[in-house]
Amino acid sequence: MAGILAWFWNERFWLPHNVTWADLKNTDEATFPQAEDLYLACPLAFCIFMIRLVFERFIARPCAMGLKIQTNGPQKAQPNAILEKVFTAITKHPDEKRLEGLSKQLDWDVRTIQRWFRQRRNQEKPSTLARFCESMWRFTFYLYIFTYGVRFLKKTPWLWNTKECWYNYPYQPLTVDIHYYYILELSFYLSLLFSQFTDIRRKDFLIMFLHHVATISLIVFSYVNNMARVGTLVMCLHDAADVLIEAAKMANYAKCQILCNLLFAMFAILFISSRLGVYPIWILNTTLFESWEIIGPYPSWWVFNLLLIMLQLLHSFWSYLIVKTACRAISKGKVSKDDRSDIESSSDEDDSPPPNQKHHTSATNGTNKNHGTNGYLIGAPYPDEH
Repeated sequence: MAGILAWFWNERFWLPHNVTWADLKNTDEATFPQAEDLYLACPLAFCIFMIRLVFERFIARPCAMGLKIQTNGPQKAQPNAILEKVFTAITKHPDEKRLEGLSKQLDWDVRTIQRWFRQRRNQEKPSTLARFCESMWRFTFYLYIFTYGVRFLKKTPWLWNTKECWYNYPYQPLTVDIHYYYILELSFYLSLLFSQFTDIRRKDFLIMFLHHVATISLIVFSYVNNMARVGTLVMCLHDAADVLIEAAKMANYAKCQILCNLLFAMFAILFISSRLGVYPIWILNTTLFESWEIIGPYPSWWVFNLLLIMLQLLHSFWSYLIVKTACRAISKGKVSKDDRSDIESSSDEDDSPPPNQKHHTSATNGTNKNHGTNGYLIGAPYPDEH
């Protein structure tokens, strides 16, 4: 184990040439980032998760009830033992061949069976109330951490001159503000990483998982090799747009469509300008070129920049989704669907309970309606984050 740790913490990987870990030990005159500082983030992540549960129960839920947000989830599927067995034991998405077999077995129309499976899948999804509470929690945290970051960074020289991130590197002392900022952000993203398996599951689950892993890796990397100054810039820049998107989602769940559209438009402008404009011009420029000029590259420098570039690729993908959603919203007159939601909206098909016999199907199909269930037709591809 000692050999593995020695290999992992190899100074030639983590630190610039002629710098050792002994040079960055804490002294009476200065405090530097230490890897063991990050252990605090694990219990703190659990505390944040517990705070979230309390917040959603005693603050977000009463707010949702005050806004008359529905507590019920999607319409439940009519009980059917045969279809339930197929759903739980075989597949939740039956193919055409299986649908035809079930149709003959039950004497139901194929379209009715498809509707049953859609309703049964939706039945496992959380209610609009649960979605509102989740968004309100994230909105509150993002607003707090972004406000803290702005108040802290406006007093720092590296906000106004990014070359200050590299002068005297890596012998830049760790301040209490930077330490608090890093530990809180890391704890929050650890809680998001694990709660992603219990939260509302969306279509871009894997992408968001990779995003959280990349974000946590960047935080850890930049802290351990004392790139904390540029790290604070990255974190603050990413928090800005997340405040607006969570606010837009809450407005949508509360059926405030005009406010939702306005917030989504503000979010789209801020997200695209900050992630495709400010981020590469301001952040990547200083990490790739200014740092090369002042301190030169070394192994962990390459890894750090590779993670930042991977984050830029995710920004590009989400910007594409946002533009696509905005174009569709303009053509329809409002923001109408969450590309990230795994809820299969019934806006294109009738979701009335399946009839018992085929001869009832024509009557069912004749009453096709656009339901637009509150909270399940949401306004954007909502990248959470960072």
